[in-house]
Amino acid sequence: MGLNLDLGLQGRSLLALAELTDHQVLGLVDLAINLKARKLAGTHIAAPLLRGRNLCLVFEKASTRTRCATVVAARDEGASTEYLGKGDIHFGKKESVADSARVLGRMFDGILFRGYAHRTVEILAEHAGVPVWNGLTDDWHPTQILADLQTIKEHFGQLKGLKVVFVGDGRNNVCNSLMVGCAMAGVHVVDCCPPELAPSEHVLALARRAAERNGSTVTVSHDPVTAVKGANVLYTDVWVSMGEESQFRERVELLRPFQIDMAMVERTGNLAGDRVIFLHCLPAFHNDETEVTMESGALEVTDDVFEAPFSKVFEEAENRMHTIKAMILASLA
Repeated sequence: MGLNLDLGLQGRSLLALAELTDHQVLGLVDLAINLKARKLAGTHIAAPLLRGRNLCLVFEKASTRTRCATVVAARDEGASTEYLGKGDIHFGKKESVADSARVLGRMFDGILFRGYAHRTVEILAEHAGVPVWNGLTDDWHPTQILADLQTIKEHFGQLKGLKVVFVGDGRNNVCNSLMVGCAMAGVHVVDCCPPELAPSEHVLALARRAAERNGSTVTVSHDPVTAVKGANVLYTDVWVSMGEESQFRERVELLRPFQIDMAMVERTGNLAGDRVIFLHCLPAFHNDETEVTMESGALEVTDDVFEAPFSKVFEEAENRMHTIKAMILASLA
């Protein structure tokens, strides 16, 4: 199969989807779908595309999917990876981020960063001299949304014209990126959240400009009963993000009315006919099998929804690997 690696991204960083064109976002999704087929066929083994490349993973935050997806994606194509956790380097403590970037950029061909302040990944990209990819910051999570778009397209065969409803914390990094990414793909998106957790005007403006280009809509709703009508995708995230643990009790009480349960899925009107799916970036609180949920009972989604046939969360998790691979290849191959 032919792989279109020429997306105009060679040598470029990816810090937020809004920095790309609509064509480049859709191109990365299609490239990921083809890379997935290539991996399933095993043809990547004989012709790795990143042989001799070295990638650095700088992680301030813990990770399962982002770390493993990047390591396997790189290894599939013949590249090596080095993981640097917050205890492994002087990053921002005994050495400035800019100085660390200039050191790492002389040793590695690309850097994937996962951390807190978005400004940190911007400084890395400004000074490293090699592509830098955002694996998550407090503001944006572009690699997650590429995987979401891939999962949606694989299920429905299209993106344009579908309706995605995010239900929960409407101003976190996942929701921010989801609104912008969906708008860039011509998907109608609704951010259904409490007024206290509404998205910023800056993010809304970015998403609405993209939606206007692509004939879709971006709306904010505070009514979980009506917002989900006609949804093809129901999406949620944990109610308390990393770094916000002190707000746990307050956040849980605020978001309880926004829990995704089977009644909400039925209100989409699309449960029949396989016209609705459930997505979650993971990890998810959906049962009492974690320390957090045993103590608090704070479930953003009920177990019957999470485990339902229309739940595509593990396909979505796998697709992190294919979209991260697409991103790296578009920058380096």
